[in-house]
Amino acid sequence: MSSEKNFLSLRLEGPLQSWGLDSQYNHRNTALMPTKSAIAGMCCAAIGLPRGSEREREFLASFGALKMTAMAIPRKMDKGELPVRRLQDYQTVQNTRRASGAINNDCVLTHRQYLTDAAFGILLEGDVILLSEIATALADPKWGVWLGRKACIPSAPVLAGLEDNKEDALRLLLGEEPLELFTRQEEAPDFVEGRDSLPDKPESFATERRLFSPRRVRTLQGTRRS
Repeated sequence: MSSEKNFLSLRLEGPLQSWGLDSQYNHRNTALMPTKSAIAGMCCAAIGLPRGSEREREFLASFGALKMTAMAIPRKMDKGELPVRRLQDYQTVQNTRRASGAINNDCVLTHRQYLTDAAFGILLEGDVILLSEIATALADPKWGVWLGRKACIPSAPVLAGLEDNKEDALRLLLGEEPLELFTRQEEAPDFVEGRDSLPDKPESFATERRLFSPRRVRTLQGTRRS
């Protein structure tokens, strides 16, 4: 891995988004910010890494070392900012897996949450070789990318750009507005400086053995006024 550091800017815009964090069985909730596991999964799909493969394991180990900042970017209307709401939908699915591991052939009612009219900026900071690989893949993804779930299709290109300094990378997402205006979630440098531990640092996406480790973060409220 190279010692040189770059900054990759990603744009997440779409009518529906869903960032699973504490979902259990037939209740599929969404976090209010994109999770690192979802961004890693998006990158794996763009590169074309099979679930549970050795290539995926190596990529996720390197991806875990990247520092991620997620920013909520209000969408503007003529009369102000478009409010973000949480929508709950009901769907029936078949062939679900029980807690015992057995397959349930009956139809099951599931509760699924989505964010509507949201927009986020993602800043990934770290190894230039890894970020260049991700940027190249997102410019021409091998498999489909979506905003948390397959039903959540991006309405704008996910790749905003790769820069060698943080200021230019942020400008791709925020324009000339300062970062302090935007509510954001960033990785804490150590446990003491963090406020929450999120189980969203992926180690494996293998269907039969998905593994995640905790990530220490802090959420900072923006100073923007509508």
